[in-house]
Amino acid sequence: MHSSRPEFDMPTDEQVHLAAESFRMLADPTRIKVLWALLQGESSVACLAELAGAAPTAVSQHLAKLRLAGLVTGRRAGTFVYYSAANDHVRGLLAQALFHADHIDRDIPSDPAVPHTHGLPGR
Repeated sequence: MHSSRPEFDMPTDEQVHLAAESFRMLADPTRIKVLWALLQGESSVACLAELAGAAPTAVSQHLAKLRLAGLVTGRRAGTFVYYSAANDHVRGLLAQALFHADHIDRDIPSDPAVPHTHGLPGR
């Protein structure tokens, strides 16, 4: 059926696993807030905790998971670690998730011909 179509292409099992892991990491409101903040610039755990409305220890645990998933990076400066979004792929993942949520929330039909970047940092 599908495989007889020349343009048909399935991702590898590894790609599917890694994509699912990225989505799993984004399936938490605190992590989404932390990533949103990091898309606007490098930040410390204390600052991110304040922005996300969470305890610093909780944010630190979230950051450790996001780091293992390759969604954030850390830079040590003395006794502090400053975090940032890993790359523009993170921006795209979060942008699409928030775009989708906005359309569901406001019952807006999506128009795939019009890219949506309004309100996203760096756009």
